[in-house]
Amino acid sequence: MRGFWAVYKKELYSFWASPILYVVMFVFFLLSGYFFYSAVAYYNVVSFQATQNPFLDQELNAISMVVRPFLFDTSIVLLLLSPLLTMRLFAEEKKTGTIELLFTYPITDIALVYAKFAAVLTVLVVLLLGTLPYMVLLGYLTKLSVGAVVSGYLGVILMGGAFLSLGLFTSALTQNQIVAATLSFGALLGFWIISWMKSISYSTLGKVCEYISLTYHFDPFAKGLIDTRHLAYYLIFIVFFMFLTIRRLDVERWRG
Repeated sequence: MRGFWAVYKKELYSFWASPILYVVMFVFFLLSGYFFYSAVAYYNVVSFQATQNPFLDQELNAISMVVRPFLFDTSIVLLLLSPLLTMRLFAEEKKTGTIELLFTYPITDIALVYAKFAAVLTVLVVLLLGTLPYMVLLGYLTKLSVGAVVSGYLGVILMGGAFLSLGLFTSALTQNQIVAATLSFGALLGFWIISWMKSISYSTLGKVCEYISLTYHFDPFAKGLIDTRHLAYYLIFIVFFMFLTIRRLDVERWRG
């Protein structure tokens, strides 16, 4: 893909030179730190109670009581922050007029879209790597399954990638960054809560809505299970919205 690395490096530089990223990082680490502390504090209280109840002691599990809630809460934070990371990717190019300049360069639309997605995904991975010391500390304090932790983080990265691919598409729809962020958040929230239809509809529609939901496919990863069906869902979701983004750029290119 011609021009991939040039665009990738340019986007990474733009992220680290932007104050938006540092605001996102501050909010992310503040909230993730609070969620981890809350989960560990609750686990500590239950552990103390278990010393007087042997049956409760058998149910204690750091993965289900700390890691799983922490990763789920982290995914909620990413749901809120992902639109801020993706809103400028194409909207800013359109507003400043540099999108036309990009079209004149020897860069394919596929390389352009993939490079921007790879850059913002790199930022997301860096944010998640910043939470690994939490897991190291937890592993020092109690027995922890490394495989379950890796599975959980893989699930968060896949879900985050889905967030970013949709945000990339909405950014390609408009030149207004606020509009792009709003569209992205609204669509992501829809994919998040659509599984609620299962509780009011036990028909085929309810099952379809549950399967479309982003949270339905994340739960097995948080439990330490890597299922190819759920892995395929996230990959298809990402590829689908990147495909839509490429088609949107085709329209922009033909309009001139």
